Amino acid sequence: MEVGAEIFARCLPRLRRRIRRAAFVALDMEFTGLHSTSLQNNEPSLFDSPAERYLKARQSVQRFTLVQLGKCCSDTESDLPRYVVHSYNFFLFPSTLGIRDVEFTLSASSIQFLSHYGFDYNKFLKDGIPYMNEVQEKILRQHLLADSWEVCSTNNVDRDVLKKAIDEVTSWISAAAEEETMILQDLSGYHMLEVQLVLREALQNVWTKPLADKKLMVKKVSPEHRQLLENSSYDHCQKKLILLAARGFTNLFQILVKSKKPLVGHNMFMDLMHLHDKFYRPLPESYEEFKRNIHNLFPVIIDTKTVTKSVQKKCLFPRVSSLLEVYAVLCSSVLNRKGPPCPVIALASGCSRYAEKKSPHEAGYDAFLCGSVLLMSGHLLLCRSTDDAVEADPSFSQYLTMLAEHVNKVNFIRGGVSSINFSGEDAPCRHPPALVVHVRGWPGLNETQIYQEFKAHCRFDIRRLSKNQFILLSNKYKHVRLVLRDYRHHPHLHVSVYRHWRHSPSVNCLLQ
Repeated sequence: MEVGAEIFARCLPRLRRRIRRAAFVALDMEFTGLHSTSLQNNEPSLFDSPAERYLKARQSVQRFTLVQLGKCCSDTESDLPRYVVHSYNFFLFPSTLGIRDVEFTLSASSIQFLSHYGFDYNKFLKDGIPYMNEVQEKILRQHLLADSWEVCSTNNVDRDVLKKAIDEVTSWISAAAEEETMILQDLSGYHMLEVQLVLREALQNVWTKPLADKKLMVKKVSPEHRQLLENSSYDHCQKKLILLAARGFTNLFQILVKSKKPLVGHNMFMDLMHLHDKFYRPLPESYEEFKRNIHNLFPVIIDTKTVTKSVQKKCLFPRVSSLLEVYAVLCSSVLNRKGPPCPVIALASGCSRYAEKKSPHEAGYDAFLCGSVLLMSGHLLLCRSTDDAVEADPSFSQYLTMLAEHVNKVNFIRGGVSSINFSGEDAPCRHPPALVVHVRGWPGLNETQIYQEFKAHCRFDIRRLSKNQFILLSNKYKHVRLVLRDYRHHPHLHVSVYRHWRHSPSVNCLLQ
């Protein structure tokens, strides 16, 4: 089900009920970009420690924004051994009401990638649900308490809409009789709210009321009548209602936080950073503080990338990379496996499109895949641990027990650890041994030239060790063996396995 700003407020009570009933909630997100290439040395590297990678990613998260968030609530039906999946696509757009205009960057490759998979940018731009973090909300709250409203948007279209509406009212009101009304057309979202706030502040003898079909009624009233109306419960411009509208999707985020339901994702490190930055607070400089904050918000996190890496080893599955491929392999394994059948995963009536059509990289569909992969992985691990002697209709808590070693461990792509542990110490990574390249008779060689030299053979991450030495790191043993073999007799590059006691500049300095 697709949800935009126009229907979000009406859907919120139903979404709250879905989350309360859910066994878990799966999330997926699409962004305007991933890694900012305009920042020097911002690409992920095998040399990165978690703290170094966090600082790199933090700069990117601050530059890019969310365009779509997919949420999948899975709850069990009491009388049937099945999970009913309610999957939603939320189009999001930063709140511009009463706060400083938000700037974000677009990555050409990311925009092209999403367009290839059918992403509708008109829905993102025209019907995106607003959101804000606590700092932005505090600014808006102060703005409202000051009772002085200014249009903060620098968008010419917004200003033209507001100017046209205000000109119409000021031309009309001078000749209008008290209690006479007029109708403004084609106002929606923030335009509807901002026109009312600006008119009420500028003219003490008007009252406004939203109508259906993007219409706004403007009435000429006495100052005494205006005061009575302002103190009534029917005022659509009450401060609490303005805050509720401006917070938008953040209201749902807060419901999710309060529910403490297990949060499921796939390769979800960047997702968690965006959740923190966009809906909670700006990302802190400290990596450890970020970890603590996320753990307080979501005490149970399950990354299906971490889970499936383990399942592939234990159940000897073929290694596949994409979430859709993982889902296909698990579906095949569950169907062909002897033993207790996996509980049925049924799509709710409003989400049946995903039963008929694959929609990769649509956030709601990917969230559905995440939830399904979690349930099938838990079931297979439970069957394996009991030699298929599983009681009929195992509960989700039994699956969660099987997944306990993976809880709060989020996959870390190409770095110094294998996963980030949000409830403890990060797990060290077992890379193939590092190589050291000693350059002879080839002056002025830099990292880029070294990279170009080895690129034809395989991919390495490179870091300068000294004036004529470089360290090479790969995540594949065969690449290390290949380079050691092919460069054994190279006239200018001597390649050997890195030994800390022999090659470290600090150790050499100490020995000297």
